[in-house]
Amino acid sequence: MTTKKQIAVILSGCGVYDGAEIHESVLTLLAIARQGAEYTLFAPDIEQHHVINHLTGEPTDEKRNVLIEAARIARGQIKALSTYKAGDFDALMLPGGFGAAKNLSTVAFDGPNCTIDADTEHAVKTTHAAGKPIGALCIAPAVITKILGDITVTIGQDEGTAQAIEAMGGNHVTTDHGEVIVDESNKVATTPCYMLDANILQIAEGAEKVTQAVLQMA
Repeated sequence: MTTKKQIAVILSGCGVYDGAEIHESVLTLLAIARQGAEYTLFAPDIEQHHVINHLTGEPTDEKRNVLIEAARIARGQIKALSTYKAGDFDALMLPGGFGAAKNLSTVAFDGPNCTIDADTEHAVKTTHAAGKPIGALCIAPAVITKILGDITVTIGQDEGTAQAIEAMGGNHVTTDHGEVIVDESNKVATTPCYMLDANILQIAEGAEKVTQAVLQMA
């Protein structure tokens, strides 16, 4: 009997403007399951940078917790990222959404001078040190670049973010919908998703292909 590959997925809240992008998150989980692997969800147990009204796009006075919000996507089946152990998994994946750039890091505010959430940094560094693959969607490749430095990634075609990635020591490759850039030597696979003007079918294609790339390296 073949043991299923175990993939850890880091969420950054719930909702594109202040947390994990829901389509990217769910379609990544679907891609993992469709390709015969299993996933475990994690999120840092920290306060969100801020809460956005997703109807108006305006900040509110609310305070929310990243782990509690991410549990909405996870249907309650989620663990604090502080408990993550690279040795328990075959690969690590990070969907996008502004939560990656606001909660997992400060990329949205500080660009190449950003800081990284300590548990996120530890998870990525220990996974990389163990020689295990990492997949990142949308803006999440910028977070990975800040942690690992000299890696080749894509966020699509956004010049400002591409320049920030280069300033962090990374190498950015321009891509279109559904394209995946694989840095074989660092075992990092990335795809742009909603960093481009995309529809849900294009997100599904990107999630499927980046998951496939990650599993091939696992």
